[in-house]
Amino acid sequence: MNKTNFFVKHLKNINNFINILLEKNLNKLNYKNLSFLFKNNKIILTFVALFVIFISYLLLPTFYNQNDIAKELKNELQRKFDLNFKFSKNIKYNFFPKPHFLISDSKILDNEKEISKVSELKIFISFDNLFSSKNIVAKDLILENAYFHLNTKNYDFFVELLNRSFHDGDLKINNSNVFFKNTEDDVLFINKIFKMKYYFDSKESKNIFYSENEIFNIPFSLESFFSEDNKKNLSVINFDLIKLNIENELIFENDKKIGKSKLNLNKMKRFLDYKIEKNSFDFHIFDKIDQPDFTYKGEFNFKPFFANLEGNLDEINLNHLFGNNAIVAQLLKTEIFNNKNIDLKININANSIYKNYNFKNIRLNSKIQEGLIDTDKTKFEWRDIADFELLESLIFVRNGELVLDGKLKINLKDYNEIYKFLLTPKNYRNKINQIDLNFTYNFDQKIAGLKDIKIDNKINQNVNKILSNIIIKKDDLQNKIYFKNLLNEAIKIYAG
Repeated sequence: MNKTNFFVKHLKNINNFINILLEKNLNKLNYKNLSFLFKNNKIILTFVALFVIFISYLLLPTFYNQNDIAKELKNELQRKFDLNFKFSKNIKYNFFPKPHFLISDSKILDNEKEISKVSELKIFISFDNLFSSKNIVAKDLILENAYFHLNTKNYDFFVELLNRSFHDGDLKINNSNVFFKNTEDDVLFINKIFKMKYYFDSKESKNIFYSENEIFNIPFSLESFFSEDNKKNLSVINFDLIKLNIENELIFENDKKIGKSKLNLNKMKRFLDYKIEKNSFDFHIFDKIDQPDFTYKGEFNFKPFFANLEGNLDEINLNHLFGNNAIVAQLLKTEIFNNKNIDLKININANSIYKNYNFKNIRLNSKIQEGLIDTDKTKFEWRDIADFELLESLIFVRNGELVLDGKLKINLKDYNEIYKFLLTPKNYRNKINQIDLNFTYNFDQKIAGLKDIKIDNKINQNVNKILSNIIIKKDDLQNKIYFKNLLNEAIKIYAG
């Protein structure tokens, strides 16, 4: 049965239904009120007829040929959104709440290569002309539970979508995941999409992209759009959990992209210049106004993958690195760096530690190679009295908590000054040149465990017992009193 014959037959059925209702009502009427009831029933039946006709019109796509509709929908999405879909044979049609096609297990292709699997795809269509599948116009597009696989060749997939037309329809992506991979197809990190929307803002006359996401267990929102000349991409990123706001400007120049960002973290402001080329990403973070000595420079190479970061600053805030909500700590807890293909080196030099000016000349060295994260050869000084160096150290996650394990070497340049600082009684002030020990520090619980403590190459078991479990207090004054008492107790035992 063709579509025209179906529609004609449907109208005949409606006409017969109206005639039957009229006959039943007319048999019950006398001639006096016949005219009145006929007029009222006619109005009601007209509305019924119109409603049935409207529903019939909405149901027309149900009778489309599956192959024909798949072809037309694919062409329409290619035209409107420049997306190359591959559909399964399971195409359903619903007219509630608005006419749309529902497709399960579809795919998005890029140069015939699959970049996404979509569990559920909804294509909302226009009411205007449903008589023929060849006249279908797509309006809104919704992707549910999609999995995107991006790499250096198509990493800007979501930015490029902003160049599509959203004047008469939105694109939404919900409850999905984006897997960013290297050239060897190893997953570097995963971005969770809670809800994402592309739409046209008629007041601003531009396409806008808004998304709510989560990366490394840190939620964030992103809003992005192009400038009027389409040469710049402007975006705002908010990490509410860590109170970080990033305003970004990205300029497109042939095969490279040049960007500038303004970073606001609590009351601190930083500036970022960066450059993206085919296989590399270079950046420079600085603060010209408040802290001119503050600077970070780094480079990422994607083929093969390696990265190098160097920084110089007046003081280093360890809470920004290893605090409970710090980005670095959250990254480490995801164990994303436990990948043998990652080669990352970080060297940071600082004059002092934030809120602890007794420590100075910090040389924080770390590297990630073959899945191992170590901080070997990290050095710092305590006043002008002692030098500290980390050896054979590793950072890892144990039971969901961040732990640093390694050896600590302490060279005492002036042991008498240490005794003066600790207010140690003079009869316990034995000469000490070097202390070696093994330690474990839990960043989440702020507990340090010390063992195998050697003082000038000699082990004292009683000293080890006293210093085996150290709990870091929240209050600096409490820490100061706590450490003085603890160390003096160990010194008394060592002195005999």
